[in-house]
Order: sequence, then C-alpha cells, then structure tokens
Amino acid sequence: MTRNMTIGTPLGLILRFCGPMILGNILQQFYSMVDTVIVGRYLGADALAGVGSTGAISFLVVGFATGMCTGLSIPVAQAFGAGDHRSMRQYIANAYFLSALISVVLTVLTMLFTSTILEWMRTPSDIYQYAYDYIIVIFGGIVTSILYNLLAAMLRAVGDSKSPILFLAIASLLNVVLDLFFLLVLKTGVAGAGYATVISQGVSGILCAVYLYRKFAVMRFQKGEMQLEGKRCLRLLSIGLPMALQFSITAVGSIILQAAVNTLGSLAVTSVTAAQKICSIVMSPMESLGITMATYCGQNLGAKKYTRIQEGIRMSLLICMIYAVFCILFLWFLGRYTAYLFLDPSETEVIGLAVQYMRINAVFYPTLGLLFILRNSLQGMGFSMMPMMAGVSELAARTLVCFLLVPIFGFTAAALASPVAWIFADVLLVIVYIIDMQKLKKKLIPCTESAPATVSTQTS
Repeated sequence: MTRNMTIGTPLGLILRFCGPMILGNILQQFYSMVDTVIVGRYLGADALAGVGSTGAISFLVVGFATGMCTGLSIPVAQAFGAGDHRSMRQYIANAYFLSALISVVLTVLTMLFTSTILEWMRTPSDIYQYAYDYIIVIFGGIVTSILYNLLAAMLRAVGDSKSPILFLAIASLLNVVLDLFFLLVLKTGVAGAGYATVISQGVSGILCAVYLYRKFAVMRFQKGEMQLEGKRCLRLLSIGLPMALQFSITAVGSIILQAAVNTLGSLAVTSVTAAQKICSIVMSPMESLGITMATYCGQNLGAKKYTRIQEGIRMSLLICMIYAVFCILFLWFLGRYTAYLFLDPSETEVIGLAVQYMRINAVFYPTLGLLFILRNSLQGMGFSMMPMMAGVSELAARTLVCFLLVPIFGFTAAALASPVAWIFADVLLVIVYIIDMQKLKKKLIPCTESAPATVSTQTS
C-alpha cells in the first residue's frame, strides 16, 4: 500500500520505511555473497578471487543503472507528495521508456568491452578467465537488474518499501538453489553463479511488475498518460543522469582501487574480496537509511514542508551515527569470525589482511553515514548536480591514494583509500547542504505547511 510521508512523526515514518529497506539491501548483498561463498567453497580460491575482482566493474555498470532508476523515481515521489497523481503516472510512463533504452545501450556496450576493461584493471592472469566468465553473464542480464530496481524504486516513491523486499526474498532463495544446481549439478563453473543471479533478478522484477499492476490502482495508466514527452524525459534525466553518474564515478574509484589491489597479488585480492563482502552487508543499513531519505525528502518537498525535511534529516543523522559506533565495535572484535564465511580458517595470512581491511574501514563509518544521508537527501530534493560533484571529489581522493600511496605503503594504503574518499566527499556535501537548505528555506517557508502543492526544484 502507499504511505504518505508528509504527515505523522518523522522519526517513526523513517524507521518504518527504512526497516524493510535494510532487509532488502541485505538480501541484495546476499545475492553476490551466496555466489562468493559457493564459488569459494566449491571452486577454490582462484575462482573466488576471479569473481571478487569483478565487483568494482559490476558496480560501475549495475550501479549506473541502479542510480538512474532511483533518480527516475524522485519526480514520481515529488508528484505523489503534491497529490498530483496524473503527473505522477506520466512521469512513470516516461521512466519506463527511458529505462528500456538504457537497458539496450548498457547491455551492448558492456558485452563488447568486457575484455578491454578487465585488461585495463590488470586482472592477474591466473584469475582472468574466471573473472571474464562470471561478469559477461552479469552484463548480459542487465535488463533484469534494471527491471527490478526501477519497479522497486517506483513502489518506494509512493511509500511502499515492504513489497519489493518480499519478492527479493523469494529471489534470494531461488538464487541459492540455482547456484548449487548450476555449479554442482551442471558443472558450469563460475558462469553458473552469474546465471543464477540473472535469473533470480528477473523473477523478482516480474513479481514486482505483477504486484504493482494488480494492487496499485493509483499507478495504472489512464487514457493519454502513456506517452513519450520530451519535457518530462528531460526532467527525469536531469535528476536520474547525475545520480547514475555519481554511482558510476564512485564505481570508477572502486575499479582504480581494485586495480591497485591487483598489483599486490592474489592473496591481497582474495582478502579484499572477502572483507568487502562483509563490509557491504554491515554498512547496508546506513545505505538503506540514505535511500529512505531520498523518498522522504522528495515527498515532503512536493508538499512544501521544509520543517519536516530538516527534522527528518537530523533524526536520520542521529540514527546513522549510533549505528556507525555499533559497526566499529562489531567489525573490530568479530570481523575475524565473519571472514570464516568465505575463507578457510587455515588461510591465516589472507584472514589477517581481511581483518586489517575491515578494521581500518570501520573506524571511518561515521563519515560514510554522513555521506549517505546528505547525498540522498539532497538528491531527493532535486539537487542532483553537486552530490555528483562530491562523487568526483571522492574519485579524485581514491585515485591519489591508489597511485601515490599504494606503491609505497602497500595493503594499508589500499585499505585507507575508501575512508579518505569519504572524507573528501563529505567536505563538499556539508558545504552544499548548508547552501541548498538556505535556498530551500527562502522558497518554502512563505508557503503553508498544511496543504500539498506542486513545486519544482532546479538542480544545483
């Protein structure tokens, strides 16, 4: 069902909306984690390193698609908050057209240039074929990722964060079964893990589509609404494209980091692969809280409720900082035991490096939480350009560490690359947030905070 986030206690709304999002984010991490666990256990360390080495390039492409889908849902959330359901449906229709085009373009380009990118990343020769066999399948199934992420974003835009999670849970269980079937029964190698992921994502997307059509009458198209409109497409792209590029810019930094780690050898690659999987799961509640704030701020901007936006951001920052402290304690003292999910306890050297990586990253999680909240809140309000520039700042910092410090200080510098990038991005985001909130205050405070009204926001 829909949920109007423009009325009610902000803290309660945020927590209720965010709860299913956290579960969903963990389930999405579960997709790749299952691949990694099964590949590592049944195909060996080289296969694990090969699949793990594709994480950054996968994030580059799939992250672009995910960012675009999230951005396309922002005008939908704003129109819903303003009570303009016809405009909301017109935005949805044009988002569908754009997503279909993006799916075709991304699939063709990525499958053509997979080898070139892997070579540029200096993927070690002993794991190159594993990496190629896995990632080419993932790229071939980009359409399934876009299908699920777009429909899930549309459901979240109208306040439903629960339904997509149910379908993702079903797909996650299917992913486990298919992983074992392809790897152990059909003996397809690492490509089988890719097939399992793509099929499972497709199932979750189809379930979302059926549910959306049957249960959400407010989102069913009426006569004349299912039309391609240049003005609406431009509006959608003005928010969606910067968000997509921001994801990709961050991913380019991850690719640069992966390339730097590759120069340190297969042991370093394997340890970072395991550590990043664990860190991704642990940090996912903060990421989910950030995505929640995009919807919250989008709806309340549509309703012209500046005070609620400000209060919601304060509450989310407080929650994020408390959780970051928990993450530090958990990874510092229990990180070694979580590494056993991916690595045999006898691989002491690899586990030691993985623990070092997790501890260094965990200490800086408060800065990561600040990044998630501010970036998503600004994007939800339509200020999409400067958050993208914060991503550029993040890329520059990670690149400097990888090229200048990793050759000198080795693995420790590689572990510090992401925390340094988060700090650089935060500096810009805090400045932009202060400036943009002042602009928004001047625009919205004269308006009443009772009746919803349509509002347009220019990108920074």
